[in-house]
Amino acid sequence: MKQIRLIGPLALLLWSCHGEPRLIEVPSPQQPYLVVLGTVQDAGSPQLGCTKSCCIDLYEQANKDRKVVSLGLIDPNEHRKYMFDASPDFTQQWYQLAQLDTASNKIDGIFITHAHIGHYLGLAQLGKEALDAGEVPVYAMPRLAQYLEKNGPWSLLVERENIQLKALENQSTVALFNGLSVTPILVPHRDEFSETAGFRINGPNKAALYIPDIDKWSKWDRDIIQELDSVDYAFLDATFFDGAEINHRDISQIPHPFVIESMTLFEKLTAAQKRKIVFIHFNHTNPLLQPKSPESQAVLKAGFRIARIGDIFLL
Repeated sequence: MKQIRLIGPLALLLWSCHGEPRLIEVPSPQQPYLVVLGTVQDAGSPQLGCTKSCCIDLYEQANKDRKVVSLGLIDPNEHRKYMFDASPDFTQQWYQLAQLDTASNKIDGIFITHAHIGHYLGLAQLGKEALDAGEVPVYAMPRLAQYLEKNGPWSLLVERENIQLKALENQSTVALFNGLSVTPILVPHRDEFSETAGFRINGPNKAALYIPDIDKWSKWDRDIIQELDSVDYAFLDATFFDGAEINHRDISQIPHPFVIESMTLFEKLTAAQKRKIVFIHFNHTNPLLQPKSPESQAVLKAGFRIARIGDIFLL
């Protein structure tokens, strides 16, 4: 990921190497911002055992843009950095975040949504076998915190003080610095080992919603359209474009909102409201991983955004 020179509050229309127009917002030296560190569903791309065309060429030549979902939060004024989810690509994502603010190589906190493999396995890199970190704050909801405390190898991270668990409560705001705060919000998902949270991330000027995993919007006890009214960006679950791409699994066992369902749900929103929606968390089969695919072009034409690694969102 290229480092972005901090030149002031601008919005630049750039062309990526894929030929896709990207609206990249450039922060001023004092302006907090979010950066996309990963966009892929938990198992990555290529995915183990996949011999489809979406994966077969990636085994020998990896695509640097195929990293598992994560957001970074940078406060350049205070030189503080946070991560949302600790993915299997945690090592590279930590480095990428550090390159955007080189004043410090540390991470000031990690917010974990839930205990599925793409969202917390990276914590293992903080242990004795790797960084052997010292008291990295890890923010977790009650069931998740208990799971990390009581089950190895995560319990060793707690015992050895590689991480310091910070308790979260549903809809209880955690104040950070410089007008930044984070509020966890429970969402319905497959909660085998922990509850699942989304996060509302508030900055001094703008707010974002991060929900990489949810079963279906209709199962939530909140109205996603009303939630959109209170934020400027919404990073939303786009695991599957539609049901057709999954032809070897019982999709009822892995429910997510199809992108086509979400687009129908949001089709009557204004253009400004649609621009808030940033689809993220793509399965390895999802054609939105291909910027030039007809599906990607249809999503962009409809007025929505597609998360790409390195995208900046001012707060």
